[in-house]
Amino acid sequence: MELSRRSALSVIPAATLWAVSQALRAEADPRHGRAPAPRSSARAGSSEDRATLLRNTVAVFAGTATSNARPEVAPKLASLRATAQSRLAAMDGAGQDELFAGLPLGTSDPNLSTSYQYLYEIALATCLPGPGTSGPGDDAAVRRQVVDGLVRLHDDWFGDQSKGYYGNWFHWEIGIPAYVTKTLVLLRDEVAAYRPELTATYVASMDAYLRNGEAGDVDLDSRFHTGANLADITTNRILQGALLADEARITKALADQLTVFSTIDPYRPRHGVTDGFYSDGSFVQHASVAYTGSYGKGLLTRIVQTIKILDGTGYVPDDSLVGVVQGWVADGFAPLIFEGWMMEIVKGRAVSRTGTGYADVTAVVEAVVDLSAHTAGDDAEALEGYVKHVRQTSKAGLDTTSFVSPVSIARYADILNSPAPARDLGPAASHAAFNAMDRTVHRRPGYAFALARSSARISMYEYMSGENLMPWFQGTGAHYLYLSGADQRQAFGIDYFTTVDPRRLAGVTAPVETRRTVPELYGTLWYDNPTRGFTSSSESQNTYVYFPRATHGFSGGARLGAYGLAGLVQSDDAAYTAQRAGTLPEDFVAYRAAGATRSWFMFDDEILVLSAGVTGLGGRAVTTTVDSRIAAPSSPITLTGGLRDGTPWQRAGSSPPAWLRYADEAQRTAVGYVFLSGPPVVVALDTVTRSRRLVRLANADTAVTKQVLTLSYEQAAGERPASMAHALVPNASAQQLAAYAHGPLSVLSNTVRLQAAEHTGLGITAANAFTPGRHRAGRLTIDGPASIMLRRTSDGTYSIAVSDPTTARSSVSVTLHGRPLRRVSADSGVRVRRVPGGTRVDVTTHHAYGRSFTATLRERP
Repeated sequence: MELSRRSALSVIPAATLWAVSQALRAEADPRHGRAPAPRSSARAGSSEDRATLLRNTVAVFAGTATSNARPEVAPKLASLRATAQSRLAAMDGAGQDELFAGLPLGTSDPNLSTSYQYLYEIALATCLPGPGTSGPGDDAAVRRQVVDGLVRLHDDWFGDQSKGYYGNWFHWEIGIPAYVTKTLVLLRDEVAAYRPELTATYVASMDAYLRNGEAGDVDLDSRFHTGANLADITTNRILQGALLADEARITKALADQLTVFSTIDPYRPRHGVTDGFYSDGSFVQHASVAYTGSYGKGLLTRIVQTIKILDGTGYVPDDSLVGVVQGWVADGFAPLIFEGWMMEIVKGRAVSRTGTGYADVTAVVEAVVDLSAHTAGDDAEALEGYVKHVRQTSKAGLDTTSFVSPVSIARYADILNSPAPARDLGPAASHAAFNAMDRTVHRRPGYAFALARSSARISMYEYMSGENLMPWFQGTGAHYLYLSGADQRQAFGIDYFTTVDPRRLAGVTAPVETRRTVPELYGTLWYDNPTRGFTSSSESQNTYVYFPRATHGFSGGARLGAYGLAGLVQSDDAAYTAQRAGTLPEDFVAYRAAGATRSWFMFDDEILVLSAGVTGLGGRAVTTTVDSRIAAPSSPITLTGGLRDGTPWQRAGSSPPAWLRYADEAQRTAVGYVFLSGPPVVVALDTVTRSRRLVRLANADTAVTKQVLTLSYEQAAGERPASMAHALVPNASAQQLAAYAHGPLSVLSNTVRLQAAEHTGLGITAANAFTPGRHRAGRLTIDGPASIMLRRTSDGTYSIAVSDPTTARSSVSVTLHGRPLRRVSADSGVRVRRVPGGTRVDVTTHHAYGRSFTATLRERP
């Protein structure tokens, strides 16, 4: 069942939200010299509103007497109490310059933030409502101990701003304030009676540490105050305003937060901000990183918590914001979740963490559970059905003790027992073109194919703070083929990046060379050169070290219903380009990319992959990886194949296979590979053991052993540029693979100018034209760079999709040769006219940002 507000991402115009935000900001502006003007609700801004807001906050984190009496919530409460007990033991064992044992303070901002976290966890356990929920000891005494801890941390390590603000800005502006503010909310009565000045003292210090803001407040022009970061900061400030009875602070913070609800218009960004959700469901953070699965998840969590915190107050103008968040879930998150697993293509540096894709989705599920309580009718049924769908399809039990709120656990149990049918938010056969973040997801019953690209708009990878140490090729055509019924922890996640050579990630074309990580190159977690503008969070660091963009504009594709086409011209990243231009310091190290032009044609049973102009450049060898898969060391892996003459393939033989089939009997999964043209494929099945610390410094030094299959094309240094064509066939049988010798796939062109193919069984012709000029593919003539998909059905109906993957063209034109066709329907901006020898389709792509335009045509009688 689709949400009734499925297109909610664009239901509320950005200008409308902006006007509301500006009005609220004007009310809160002290320069007006007057109190905030009254709003539509007579209760808005009243002491009752603030009291409701604070009660709601406690309920979010500590639960209610009703929720905490539920048996489903008991494990969560036990976990909270056990955690608090261990924190108190660490406090008792603290040494000099420590509040908790093992966390020395004075130079470590992570240790300071963790100390505040521990205080919050102790406070939380003393505030659990309901019978039988007492904390880790004498609650009153423990609460006073927590307040004393807050005082000590402030007096010795936080209050002196001249000594603070070392390390990562995030801890000082977001992480520490979040723990402090929540603790002050939980213990507000204790603080008022025991240290009545403490809240105002802390808020003043937190304002002083908001150095990326303006005058101790949010600055919407700051690149640090966007997206998920902005939601975190403003939620903190809303709670601070409620504690201090500072109505202007609440109103201003809410006004700032409202801006994250606006759909990003890349051509008219507000305050230059490109972080947030786009009309195609993409989510971007850090200006150019595809980040739905990490920062986007954080934004969703924080916004839904804010909706809960403000429930029943007069601060929320109406319920339309809930509809926007529903759109995020349906269009932005659901396509990226496969059988309860968050796809790797949208996790940035978080792919190197030991948490799983199942754990990522647990946070999303909690947000959807809570969101459903603020909807009704079909919307509520759709969200509840989605919760049940994730539960039923996930291969890992959803651990509700990781939910933030006990109330959410109770509500989750109610949903599982509700009559709502389990149902995904989208069809099982679908194609999602997230062109605003250079990502593609193609889904069928039985598999999902996820593709990561990059461009002059989107980063090639993200490295930061010792995380994701070897990311170099994650945005250059890396793919992830998820198979239904499998435990994805055995196929992807941290162990995939640990055991698979970073040059041989599935789908990647990479030069054969040794690369060193940032810590290996510079001895620090970043490139440190302040005189040249390189500090830990500087713009230069972001641009050239943390998340450099590619330098070519062609990355995108066309979507025609449930089918899709994507293309990419590989290019050097911004760092190598700047180094060659002589604009970077001499000791800065940058690496050159390999050259390739690539296309992916996504059908029902196959994903056809074309590569042309593949070269190592600079006299280097180059590897193009067809696929890399991992399996447990004891899994019974079988690898079979056939030659072009129909005889069986032998691993020890010299004849290249026409097809191969990989099967993991333990997971009951299989993938087929059909080789249409190109160099002979090289097959390797090795047992690999590496430490998880290899990809992230903070990971435990845990050795991981996996069987690693790699299928690749290998080109020696100095060889001429090559082309190759192959198809991935998920869940294929040997008989199915052998049948590809007789179709239905046909390559029409595979050059750096044009890549085109036909699927005769589906009646689809698709093409990526990469260069200016005219390009002919089958019955299509394409003018200039474009992506085109054409499908003909047996009744003489044609469907066509056209896009501009460069995002730079004002219009795209394509001619369909043959009998003239008449227009049946077309998107706005599509014009159809008869020309000699066929039918011309002209599409206005100005400011379309790579989206597809479609039309339906029919043969004239």
